[in-house]
Amino acid sequence: MAKNKKVKYSSVMAADHTPGSIIADVIIIVICIFLAFICVLPMWHTLMASLSDPVLLLANDSFLFLPLGEPNVEGYKLLFQDASILSGYGNTIYYTVATTLIGFVINVMGGYALSRQTKLKKPMTLFLLFTTMFSGGMIPTYMVMNELGLVGTEWAIILPEATMAMYVVVGMNAFNTVPEATVEAAKLDGAGHFKIMFQVMLPQCLSLFVITILYTFVGSWNSWLSAQIYVPFNHDKWPLQLWIQQIVADNKNFLQSANPNYYQYLVQYAVIIVSVLPILVAFPFFQTKLEAGTVTGGVKE
Repeated sequence: MAKNKKVKYSSVMAADHTPGSIIADVIIIVICIFLAFICVLPMWHTLMASLSDPVLLLANDSFLFLPLGEPNVEGYKLLFQDASILSGYGNTIYYTVATTLIGFVINVMGGYALSRQTKLKKPMTLFLLFTTMFSGGMIPTYMVMNELGLVGTEWAIILPEATMAMYVVVGMNAFNTVPEATVEAAKLDGAGHFKIMFQVMLPQCLSLFVITILYTFVGSWNSWLSAQIYVPFNHDKWPLQLWIQQIVADNKNFLQSANPNYYQYLVQYAVIIVSVLPILVAFPFFQTKLEAGTVTGGVKE
């Protein structure tokens, strides 16, 4: 009997390594490598440009595999000597942390409420899905923010970026993966909604919420439009991304000065590397949870 099982197992393994499956695997690997290469190219070019000789870089119009001239870090030195960049960096960290924390709480509480069997579950879910297809628009949103007295404050940048309707729906689906028997047992022990939500259910589906945390973090870190709309003249509240836009615009005319500092041209490349670095450092820590959450969200009981 054991021998028959071994033969059957071997035949299955052989079927998994047919010429067609091997060719398909090779094609998938090649496509993934090609896509990864395309994604890395712009960042590599920017990194090499930030280390290049600025005079040679100004005359260059091709892709850089290596720095032009003698490598240097003068662009990075000028970058961190600029108080506005450091202020923008601090503002971005503050906005990102606040937005991610507030968004996480909203997603958890909203997802929990929608996961409960109530009369408003279907209407509220449809309402949220409706908002993913239709938006009120930029001007009505500005009018609402203005009426609330948030224009010109940090809250005008934090609150609109905190969450999306789809994240709340993801939260609902996350709580739906938790066995209802667990919830009933907690209720019998006298647990209330907040205890059930944060101590019983959330630990069991946290991997799905990591997806919303990561997307909120990246979206908030890269956001600049909200600051340009709501705090256009409050430079002390500008995030790093808005300062990058300003630096790139200023560098277009730096050659018109009497004694231009050519290394100033490297700042626009250096600031991009510095702004992306936290995302590159943080992403590996989220990767395992992100993969687990994606797989869990695709499994139905």
